[in-house]
Amino acid sequence: MNIRTTLYIMTALLAVSCGRKTGDGPTVSRFDGFTQGTTYHILVKSDGPLHMEKEIDSLLTEVDNSMSLYNPQSLLSRLNRNETDSADGFIAECIRTARRISEQSDGAYDITVKPLTAAYGFTGDVPVQNPDVDSLLKLVGYDKIAVENGRLRKADPRMQIDLNSIAQGATSDYIAAYFEKLGIEEYMIEVGGEIFCRGLNAKGKPWVVGIDRPKEGNFTPGADLQVKISLSGKGLATSGNYRKFRTDSSGRKIVHTVDPRTGQPVTSDLLSATVVAETSAEADAYGTALMVMGLERGKEFLAAHPEIQAYLIYSDEQGRFQTYVTPELGRTIAR
Repeated sequence: MNIRTTLYIMTALLAVSCGRKTGDGPTVSRFDGFTQGTTYHILVKSDGPLHMEKEIDSLLTEVDNSMSLYNPQSLLSRLNRNETDSADGFIAECIRTARRISEQSDGAYDITVKPLTAAYGFTGDVPVQNPDVDSLLKLVGYDKIAVENGRLRKADPRMQIDLNSIAQGATSDYIAAYFEKLGIEEYMIEVGGEIFCRGLNAKGKPWVVGIDRPKEGNFTPGADLQVKISLSGKGLATSGNYRKFRTDSSGRKIVHTVDPRTGQPVTSDLLSATVVAETSAEADAYGTALMVMGLERGKEFLAAHPEIQAYLIYSDEQGRFQTYVTPELGRTIAR
């Protein structure tokens, strides 16, 4: 659904390598790699060096084999091709979370939007010139799918699911749960820009996350930051339209956020939405929902849901960057 803005993890500026001490303080072990068509970065603070590369790789492979649209043999890919109707725990939990957020957002968030994103060429498919949106909309609807007794039920077998707007956040949550089982209480996990942090960083302060300024051409993470946010015990994700778009034959910019209610790419002055929520999966999905809603409807939604914190960047009538920040999140902005 959305290709999120890249989040620059400010704690990485400590330049820690795997198992390196930061001065006389604790050891910070660092793990980096690729998964689900994107990158991951993990920092773990402990009394001594940790060697968890194989365990982390195993966790990521497990999730990739379940929910990745970039893996043609993943369970989700096979479900979309109707080669099976068996849904594992990852997919079932994402569908349950997604349905709750779809209902809260009056359908602005919908993981069944894949026929539309595929037609626009946003999921690796060849874009269709002048797609038949009305026909595709018949294959979209969060209330048309459900997991019952471990089986995925679709109202129409042609329906497809796109978990890109929640899977990477869910992956961060899954690794966090694994760390908790091991008694690891201080860490930062980032998968594809979706983050979950716990405890304090090597300096004894909350982890700090930098949000890239949402302007075209800003492709280097951390090169031009809009703001830094302190984070601990929460999930964070950012959605934005400024990095991923294409131009159709008439010169129209087609952004990668598609409104599942209308089938049309979203045109909005809202440039990016950073969300802090109880889990990274929820932050991931809410960010997408806010981008679909746009600025004014998004502000109304946030007022009605004070448990969700957000930092919205939008363009005013003069083309200048402006921000809207929910009160609680405003207090966590790093100075």
